[in-house]
Amino acid sequence: MELGFSQIGVTGVDLTTAEPGLMQWLERGFHGEMAYMASHGLKRARPAELVPGTVSVITARMDYLSAGTPPQWQSIELERLKRPTEGIVSVYARGRDYHKVMRQRLQKLSDRIAQHLGPFGHRVFTDSAPVLEAELAARSGQGWRGKHTLVLSREAGSMFFLGEIYVSLALPHSQPLSAHCGSCQSCIDVCPTQAIVAPFRLDARRCISYLTIEHAGPIPLALRPLIGNRIYGCDDCQLICPWNKYAQRSSLSDFDEREGLGGAQLGQLLAWSEAEFLRRTEGGPIRRIGHARWQRNIVVAIGNALRAGLPAAEQAGLRLALDQAHATGSDLLREHIQWALAAPATP
Repeated sequence: MELGFSQIGVTGVDLTTAEPGLMQWLERGFHGEMAYMASHGLKRARPAELVPGTVSVITARMDYLSAGTPPQWQSIELERLKRPTEGIVSVYARGRDYHKVMRQRLQKLSDRIAQHLGPFGHRVFTDSAPVLEAELAARSGQGWRGKHTLVLSREAGSMFFLGEIYVSLALPHSQPLSAHCGSCQSCIDVCPTQAIVAPFRLDARRCISYLTIEHAGPIPLALRPLIGNRIYGCDDCQLICPWNKYAQRSSLSDFDEREGLGGAQLGQLLAWSEAEFLRRTEGGPIRRIGHARWQRNIVVAIGNALRAGLPAAEQAGLRLALDQAHATGSDLLREHIQWALAAPATP
């Protein structure tokens, strides 16, 4: 807890029962362009092959809602979706890059363990290697797999990051928890693109988080209108989940919202130069997608805003912003701009 973690669990390395599901998911192409998901094969489900000598896995949960998050935050975030000219960045991405925060603190935790036990074999991970994070978290008692595939906790909902330490120590295992979703399928019903094709089965190719972050090329025409004003990630399945009324606030300032990433207007965001984009996203997760993909996402959101029946003055301002971006944009960006500008003007 001194290091900012909210819960620690321990599990073993035998994940053989998870292998068939992983292979079926890959065989159906649900990973899309994320080739790294397939390139490691079953090593993802075999910790002792990834890090020889691994005997146990320590899992860690780190809550990420900022300390100032109001009690009715879910309703507030859902209301943003009704304001078409406002760019929505997923809650987790509004602060510092969690990879950096988690890795540093997992290493510190490893160092603390070594102070008590002496040197031991270990390696830390957080969404950075072929690791079945959610599976390991569920087996170690962090929560259960929700129907949206995320890990859910009765004490913390799903608004948390996961990290792991593969260790050469034989440790007692935590007890897994029973599932508490029941007949609820709110996350399935609310998904804008119907990416949750069945309970516990996600087609990443339709997921807005995948399309706006992992997907590098043109966003499929049929899916563009469904993206709405989401310009980096999507939280809908978490915002609608009843368990997230218990989501915990972080004790770390790292996840405090940065200026421009919570409620900024699309026209203003599109006007960011590459230099300004790099400055504003320094140390944050958004920088990874680069300026060109960031602009692509914003242009799609503007196209959707223009189709939402805005007042004439707002339409004119957004069309001007698109025209200015078209002059210096890449071929990829121009194609999306042309699509956005094709929106019929409304009185």
